[in-house]
Amino acid sequence: MKKLVVLSVGFVALQHIGFLILEMFLWTSPIGLRTFGLTPEFAQQSSSLAANQGLYNGFLAAGLIWSLLADNRARSLQVFFLSCVIVAGIFGAATAKLSILFIQAVPAAVALLIVIAGRKGRSA
Repeated sequence: MKKLVVLSVGFVALQHIGFLILEMFLWTSPIGLRTFGLTPEFAQQSSSLAANQGLYNGFLAAGLIWSLLADNRARSLQVFFLSCVIVAGIFGAATAKLSILFIQAVPAAVALLIVIAGRKGRSA
């Protein structure tokens, strides 16, 4: 079960590293424009906001990676940071684009369920 926890939490962390790269460095590039369905003008105007958003995604990734490396309180960190990702994904789906729910919140929710199941398996 520990390997499944590491894989699922690691996957969500890698997603957020990818979001950081897209939002901080590729927002105005052809891949950024295609990924987010932006016009070059809008991308240019919103690039500082996107970079800020990318930084927050980097913090989520850092927290998830920290939770994988921590000896003490690893599960608590995983629950906290995965919950943050879920809330961000739900908010993004409600305010920006519904697909964010499936791209961001659902993988984090699955990982959270795996973390919780792993915890219950230990106490049994």
